[in-house]
Amino acid sequence: MSLKKISLISVSLSCLIFANPAATDTNKQIADTKAQIIELQAKLKELESSTTAQKQKEEELALIKKRKDEELKTHTEFGFVSTKGNTDTTAYNLDTKIQKAFNKHQLTFIGDGEYASDNGVETKNKYFLEFNYGYKLNKRLYLEYIVGYKYDEFSGYDHRAYTGPGLKYKAVESDIHNLDLSSALLMSTDKKESDADAYNYTSWRAKVEYNWQVFKNLKFTEIFTYRTDITETDDYFIFSKTALSSKVSDIFSVGLNYKIDYVNMAEIGKQRTDKTLTANLIADF
Repeated sequence: MSLKKISLISVSLSCLIFANPAATDTNKQIADTKAQIIELQAKLKELESSTTAQKQKEEELALIKKRKDEELKTHTEFGFVSTKGNTDTTAYNLDTKIQKAFNKHQLTFIGDGEYASDNGVETKNKYFLEFNYGYKLNKRLYLEYIVGYKYDEFSGYDHRAYTGPGLKYKAVESDIHNLDLSSALLMSTDKKESDADAYNYTSWRAKVEYNWQVFKNLKFTEIFTYRTDITETDDYFIFSKTALSSKVSDIFSVGLNYKIDYVNMAEIGKQRTDKTLTANLIADF
């Protein structure tokens, strides 16, 4: 073998010997990078799976809430007192609220009745009925249409009725506090016992309804309404209901109601304020 060939082989072997460590390092870096990429891809898939699961859970909860909100809801309060012997009295009251929602629509019926007699003589006979249709404009604002009728045999009014549009705003909505504010412009008619004809007029009504879940089994409710003749502001009516209720089971509760029914322009010989305190058995379905 010539000296020239031996030199060429020596140079080639030297290059391979010195190049091999560098090649090894490069291959290791490539392998590490590939491993990191695979690990990142696995974590990304895990994150995507977690996000999808969370989204599905949120959608399921929203659907459950929607179904619950659209269930037919009934709230009934009943109180009864009867005495026999030296006195012979009977008194009872019935309050009810029925509500049904579907899509953006909401139907509400409210009924409130009181009756009492003393030794067979009727001393109280009054009832109030209201139907309310609501259309949801957005999360908090509702367009309403209201129809109401009130009869009170001992108030000097044969009947009072009203109908018209309004707006309701859910000012506060949470698990503990709920506050609804309403305003309505109504065509009204009042028939007094002393008048031959009914008085027809335009009225404005404001309503506040507040619910406070004080404790898990104790609830406070305040309902306040004010309705007035917009041309004769001294002719107005106020109703207030303050209530406490305590759960005794999933369906039944016991409660106390204090109602104030005020007529500013009462008939001669009639009191302006009628107050009622009742203890009730309450059922929610």
